[in-house]
Amino acid sequence: MVNQNMLKLGTNRSCIRELFEYGLRQAAIVGKENVFDYSIGNPSIPAPPEVNESFVDIIRNTDSLAVHGYTPAPGMPAARDAVAAELTERFGLPIRGANIFFTCGAAPALIAVMRALNLGESEFIAIAPFFPEYRPFAESNGAKLVVVPADVPNFQINWTALEASINARTQAVIVNSPNNPSGVIYTRETLERLAALLKRKGEELGHPIFIIADEPYRELVYDGEEAPFIPTIYPNTIVCYSYSKSLSLPGERIGYICVPDCVDDSATVFAAIAGGARASGHVCAPALQQRVVARCAASRPNIRAYDENRAVLYEALTSYGYDCVKPNGAFYMFIKAPGGDAQAFSEKAKEKNLLIVPGGDFGVPEYFRICTCVSPEMIQRSLPVFKALLEEA
Repeated sequence: MVNQNMLKLGTNRSCIRELFEYGLRQAAIVGKENVFDYSIGNPSIPAPPEVNESFVDIIRNTDSLAVHGYTPAPGMPAARDAVAAELTERFGLPIRGANIFFTCGAAPALIAVMRALNLGESEFIAIAPFFPEYRPFAESNGAKLVVVPADVPNFQINWTALEASINARTQAVIVNSPNNPSGVIYTRETLERLAALLKRKGEELGHPIFIIADEPYRELVYDGEEAPFIPTIYPNTIVCYSYSKSLSLPGERIGYICVPDCVDDSATVFAAIAGGARASGHVCAPALQQRVVARCAASRPNIRAYDENRAVLYEALTSYGYDCVKPNGAFYMFIKAPGGDAQAFSEKAKEKNLLIVPGGDFGVPEYFRICTCVSPEMIQRSLPVFKALLEEA
């Protein structure tokens, strides 16, 4: 009667969403102030002022039919050109508006790229820890997600496992940096080594192996760190970007795919991605949001609040005895569970209304994730709970 794979996806929901909704229910019972919800990465800083001002100005001073009408399938030329100009100026790699395809956020971008690159039972490699939705994105399109075990405790790349995972069916390696859930940035040295490996393996196999750069956290970096723009290191890189985190617009669902000219046969790859988007029903991203991006492509968030939360949590939790790699990007921390079973530890925390995400779905079951994009007041109220849990473990 219904597709069983889709039924499985619809009934076996994301543990992150389940925890988030559990927290909403608990707040109605015990009070919001008594629920310590670190489950979901929902930005907690406002959008830059020019973003909201652009929304208002566009609605007030632009013809309504133009504001709310269809755009070309890949996006408005002015918006595509604005993004291309910003990337070119910032990273020094020539990008044209014709290299940009607007999407409803990073998820449809990733799906369109996987559809375009899947030759039938192709393989995409994810490096643990990884965003759990990569699996349904790949598998629902007839491909296979191959997971490379984590490089613990540094969370760079397990090189032996990665090289062993590459074969004739490998189409791409997904790189998410800054990383969800670890908050780690892949270093330039790591990316250069990855580029050399993929170039060598591609030559051996007789076809290019792409990097799919999943970059919604590109602007969220701390301590003067750099999040390298991967196409400047490895030409066969397709970038999937979202403004959800960088401009605090998760509900607006706007992002893009960038296929630089340096990608092998880039025009064909771009056309196939356009076909992948079409087959998914994801064309003509929201016109109003495109107009805002056209004005605000170079806007940056004020991440001071995230940085302060990161510092408070890292210093407190490590002083209690928790083992955690210090995040230098995004707004997450990935912490080793006392006893090594994050699922069991998460359940104990849940009993105290502390909502933390076990790392099994991220490919690292001995770690749990917390989101640091929360209120400072909640952090202070929750610290005694973290401490008590560790003492009880």
